[in-house]
Amino acid sequence: MTEYRRFRHPGATWFFTVNLAERHDNRLLTDRIDLLREAFSHVKAKHPYKIDSVVILPEHLHCILTLPMGDSDFSTRWGLIKAYFSRNITKSERISKSRDKRGERGLWQRRFWEHLIRDEADYQQHVDYIHWNPVKHGWVERVKDWTHSSFHGYVQRGLYPENWGNDIDFYKVSAGE
Repeated sequence: MTEYRRFRHPGATWFFTVNLAERHDNRLLTDRIDLLREAFSHVKAKHPYKIDSVVILPEHLHCILTLPMGDSDFSTRWGLIKAYFSRNITKSERISKSRDKRGERGLWQRRFWEHLIRDEADYQQHVDYIHWNPVKHGWVERVKDWTHSSFHGYVQRGLYPENWGNDIDFYKVSAGE
């Protein structure tokens, strides 16, 4: 089996997408949002990081994290967040034979997607993507209506107007334009 290698860049800012294994009709992340917040806090206390932006959807999440200077180990953080959450959920998910052999739960996809933020424009594009995501997936019609998002903090700090996104063309945002 090929070893999956991730790029290491200490102190960097990263965009992540983390998915549940079973995404169809699954609302676990929003139904158990308090436990997910607890998992983030628990790991952050032992392995510091800064959450720049985040959105939690029912079956996946996107966030931008900045690691401390000299630290590039985001994989351990995600493993611990997922493990903490999983340990505190009653086992009821379907578990594949390969996962069962390894003693793994079946809540999360094994991997996650990461992207190293390159510059301020890249950062802003990913922050916008995060905040627009609940609209993109049809959970709400307006960005401000999704409660599980850092958007509201951005509005409070004056970084976005409350009506941000109301006039965004869905297809342009989805295409990354």
